[in-house]
Amino acid sequence: MAGFLRAASALACCLMLGACLVTPGKFESTLDIRADRQFSFTYKGEILSSDMKGLGSSPGTPGNDPLGDSAPEKKDSAWRKTALQQGDDDPFDNSRDKRDDAQMQAIATALSKEKGFRSARYMGNNRFEIDYAISGRLTHAFLFPFNSDAKIVLPFVAVELRGDDRVRVKAPGYSNDFDKSREPMGQSGPGDDAAKALDGTFTLTTNAEVVSQNQEDGAQSTADGKRIVWKVTPLTSEAPTATLRVSR
Repeated sequence: MAGFLRAASALACCLMLGACLVTPGKFESTLDIRADRQFSFTYKGEILSSDMKGLGSSPGTPGNDPLGDSAPEKKDSAWRKTALQQGDDDPFDNSRDKRDDAQMQAIATALSKEKGFRSARYMGNNRFEIDYAISGRLTHAFLFPFNSDAKIVLPFVAVELRGDDRVRVKAPGYSNDFDKSREPMGQSGPGDDAAKALDGTFTLTTNAEVVSQNQEDGAQSTADGKRIVWKVTPLTSEAPTATLRVSR
């Protein structure tokens, strides 16, 4: 599972280019969880990055130093080295006003070599096209994407273990309120702009018992268990959520 987290951490690496919000655009995402805890996850579509400079920045916060003064990875971060190779200046300086396309292209190239990434392309205008798929067994929590270097987690999807026989699936990134808590009261910002770009579907399939879920049409029966489909739009205000009972 540690390998899964390392692979997913790369997708949020643009947080390190001046602090940004990473959100879905147009996408299709699936999650299959078997009663024996085997799972498969896919994400195919857009990943968008929005500048977060100036929102709640203060000394010691991610908005001021996305890596943190005490982060041991700061010196040797692969993402830092990749970007620094593209020019003489330090792209992690928060005084820098814009990201260089060459750096984003380099990040996409690095992502494409990570486990789980079938393809990763930078399309310009802070937009990546991603084809990601990974499988494993739920012995630990699973997050996508995950950023450890920046000490920030902005999960599109989180699968948590609850007790001995339950897992909770929650997809805060697949709703329009994923970042409202970060913006100054009464102001619009990257969270609002990112919410307007939401356009996708999230499909959960399982042969485990569905304890609860929040899709109003409910779980549909299939030949291999149950299927729940959430349509995600700018009007989606509640994160897709479900709890399943699995084997101990």
